[in-house]
Amino acid sequence: MSGFVLYPDPLLQQAAVSRPVDAALRDAGMALREAAAGVEAYGLAAAHIGRVEPVAVVSVAPAGMARDYRLLFNPVVLATSSEKAFGPEGSVSMPAIEVPIERAIWVEIGFDAEDGTAQRLRLEGFAARVAQHEIEQVNGIFFLSRLSRLKRDTAIRKYLKSQRAG
Repeated sequence: MSGFVLYPDPLLQQAAVSRPVDAALRDAGMALREAAAGVEAYGLAAAHIGRVEPVAVVSVAPAGMARDYRLLFNPVVLATSSEKAFGPEGSVSMPAIEVPIERAIWVEIGFDAEDGTAQRLRLEGFAARVAQHEIEQVNGIFFLSRLSRLKRDTAIRKYLKSQRAG
């Protein structure tokens, strides 16, 4: 997975600032979609490819199906279910690490389309999990921050050990 920004790069903690969709932002979106497709990621945020831009790509297809990428410019979470569930999450920025993270089971998001028009989308299950994960990353929140200190430290030790072995 070369070419991706790796943890603990400070870029992963920088929040992108919302701005109107323009040619530069669309270019970042296209690069992001290409990077996601190249590794068959379920989702990516611009920080993963070294850009602090308010854009993410999320596959809205059910888990196990072919990726159906949707570009989300200036994405925000508008509403979430009160019901939550744990599920495995990982990141191209921390290869070989997967940890259980608690997320809402459905989410309603707002975002701008490539032409700048405001959109709303309700996602459920795995797609909702991916959207929440990537929108947090757009906001500079790396998924490990959702873990207790003990679980986070354990995941980091495991990751550092895998990096030395690889």
